[in-house]
Amino acid sequence: MFIKSSLIALALVMSASATPLVGGLGTAVAIERRNTLTTDNGLFDHSGAIRQVVRDSNKHRRNLLNLKRNGGEQAFNEGAHIRPVANLTSAPSGLAARQAEPLTDENNDVYWAGTISIGSNKQPFYIDFDTGSSDLWVPSVNCTSSTCNGKHKYDGKASTTSARKSGQFSISYGDGSTVSGPVYTETVTVAGVTAKGQYFSPVTQLSASFAGEKMDGIMGMAYPALSQFRQNPFFNSAKAQGTVKAGVFAFKLAKSGSELYLGGTNPNLYKDSIEYHSVNTGSGFWQIGSGNTAKVMVGSKAVVPSIQTIIDSGTTLIYGPPSQVATLYKSIPGSQVYDSKNGFYSFPCNAVPSNVAFSWGGKSWTISAANMNLGQASAGSTRCIGAIVGQDLGLGTSVWLVGDSFMKNVYSVFSFDQNAVGFASLK
Repeated sequence: MFIKSSLIALALVMSASATPLVGGLGTAVAIERRNTLTTDNGLFDHSGAIRQVVRDSNKHRRNLLNLKRNGGEQAFNEGAHIRPVANLTSAPSGLAARQAEPLTDENNDVYWAGTISIGSNKQPFYIDFDTGSSDLWVPSVNCTSSTCNGKHKYDGKASTTSARKSGQFSISYGDGSTVSGPVYTETVTVAGVTAKGQYFSPVTQLSASFAGEKMDGIMGMAYPALSQFRQNPFFNSAKAQGTVKAGVFAFKLAKSGSELYLGGTNPNLYKDSIEYHSVNTGSGFWQIGSGNTAKVMVGSKAVVPSIQTIIDSGTTLIYGPPSQVATLYKSIPGSQVYDSKNGFYSFPCNAVPSNVAFSWGGKSWTISAANMNLGQASAGSTRCIGAIVGQDLGLGTSVWLVGDSFMKNVYSVFSFDQNAVGFASLK
């Protein structure tokens, strides 16, 4: 059943000394990273970064379309607007037992993936866990796109729990391609946590933008208001069915030992207390920063105050409104515009900033120099590219999209039970 998100913004910032909502009661899912935006020889992958910008733009365009349909434009952030489908015309030349699940860092920080199963016969899929969307899709045995070659494919005929539903799932991309397919319900399991009758799409068209990626599909973990199916995402279904005790999940994203923890937090991965901040549930996103508390810091100075932030594990980049990102880089010595069309900036490689941070009214959470740096602009260059990008994604006037270049610095907790996002220091 679709649960409409409240339109009331919860402005109260929870105590910076709050104890964990649920510690050690869940299931760990190992995840791993593949594809980075930095090549093996330390260079910035400009083409790959632009592809990421285009994909993120179109993902959030679809989110806003879903939000408009499910809750109306009154659910939009101030200044939010649905942008045209993004394309690659600006690409550089040449571009064409405990409930714990280990995560793999796929494509060098572009996404974080782990294994799930679908159907009575437990068909395996390698999935990107995405807090910036709300729907689940995987390739179908009926997929006609060459992009599906080499991927796991769902076969509804092989499962006794498969049920076809009305409707069609579709996301458009700038090259004219789509991710699209029919709508089904199925039994879905992640590290022993099961949701029966889960809505998903076994897609029959898979955009070429997913070519060469090891992952099979995407599992959205945001609020139901963003669902194109107008149904609960997997984790909400599992909580409603009682297969996970707490409506809390958490991420550790790192070069090794990455983990998605379902049903609580894993105290072995963080230290000190978790600092929680209330979510603006009406937006459909994991959006925090109510009451003008959120700001971007350089050292002890708030260079961009009074922002809203959406925490999105589905992108490596951090996006802000172009004018606000320009203000930030003016506070970073030696920085300059690198790609004005796509919003990338550079700074001296011998002075990569290590004092850029986000604060939500409590602690300042710093982005390390390693996570701020996407690599050298070119071989032999003394300039390196920053992970914070100036781009209007249509999300709102002062809304920032905060991806894993930030999340890799902290232990990140997402609570549906208390409509809050929390951060803690990694051990």
